[in-house]
Amino acid sequence: MVFVFGGCRHESDADKFYWRAGKGGWNRLRWRNFEGGKYIMNIKNATMEDIAAVAAVEEECFPPAEAATEEEFVERIKYYGKHFWLMYEGEKLIAFVDGFVTDEPDLSDEMYENATMHNENGAWQMIFGVNTLPDYRRHGYAGELICRAIDDARTQKRKGLVLTCKDKLIHYYAKFGFVDEGVSDKSTHGNVQWHQMRLTF
Repeated sequence: MVFVFGGCRHESDADKFYWRAGKGGWNRLRWRNFEGGKYIMNIKNATMEDIAAVAAVEEECFPPAEAATEEEFVERIKYYGKHFWLMYEGEKLIAFVDGFVTDEPDLSDEMYENATMHNENGAWQMIFGVNTLPDYRRHGYAGELICRAIDDARTQKRKGLVLTCKDKLIHYYAKFGFVDEGVSDKSTHGNVQWHQMRLTF
């Protein structure tokens, strides 16, 4: 049986998904058949131990002008590691979503650069990056992480989530309930034109 909430699919089949306590909190584990055995897709929050892996995935997913550096991730995880959602295949990081929380309603370039702006009690969950290694794209992994971020923001009583994206991805994020608010006048990150999109609960 599949339940759909705000564009996200939630499967009740216990053989496909289950939850287990781990170092990063409650981890959503996904079983898949693999050469007669099984391996785990594990969604967890970030710790300092994940920095090198996170930076490596970022480097593969974005051009240099848009990619965050390892030093920037150190600061981000220090201040809002609980707002990183990482998907591991075994020991390999294959995808992640991250962003801090703020009372500011619009996403600005300053937010990428200043992790201290994070406000754990803020109204809006910002999404700074949605990253999946090229070989793992088109399997729904990014969508699972986005749904997890949405679920967590709803549970935490946020007003909603905000992200920016390029024109070609507007239709993708619309599937999750995000609404295009037009070209952002507060973000020109990487000298690119970004559309701001918002999901309001």
